[in-house]
Amino acid sequence: MSQANAAVSPPTEPELAVADAIGMELVRLMRLMACAHAQIAKANPDGLEKAGYILLSTLIESGPLRLGELAEKVYVDASTASRQVADLVKAGLVERQADPADGRASLLALTAAGRELLEHSRHRRSEHIARMVATWPAADRLELARLLARFTGAYEEYLPSLITELMEDIRSGGEN
Repeated sequence: MSQANAAVSPPTEPELAVADAIGMELVRLMRLMACAHAQIAKANPDGLEKAGYILLSTLIESGPLRLGELAEKVYVDASTASRQVADLVKAGLVERQADPADGRASLLALTAAGRELLEHSRHRRSEHIARMVATWPAADRLELARLLARFTGAYEEYLPSLITELMEDIRSGGEN
């Protein structure tokens, strides 16, 4: 049984207080990131949107994928992914390739331009993050990286349970 699905007792008040502090900092971080994305989009309206970066990052991480697989990995429906992929294909960042397992289907793969754009973006992001934490002790920077990876893994593992619970709340009209 995964940790996310293990039977656990309800959180205590102190555990909820820490979880609330984490949640509030995550909301603050997401708000700041959304603000930065909005400012960049205003300055460069023809630039790649956040959704495009997510799709490109998924393709570099997973390799060529069918549209349905890509949509599933980024938690969007196929029609949304299809529209986003069409923009990436038009921009020359993604290409359709014949699926060797089924010639009737196609795989979506990064082009050299897509890979170069992602590598440049990742390098720039790393430069900015390195500047943000430059005054931190090396041990703290390593600990942040370790804890973020651990938190992200836990979130990823818990996500199916979270979605199921939220969908049950929606179906019951929020009475749970």
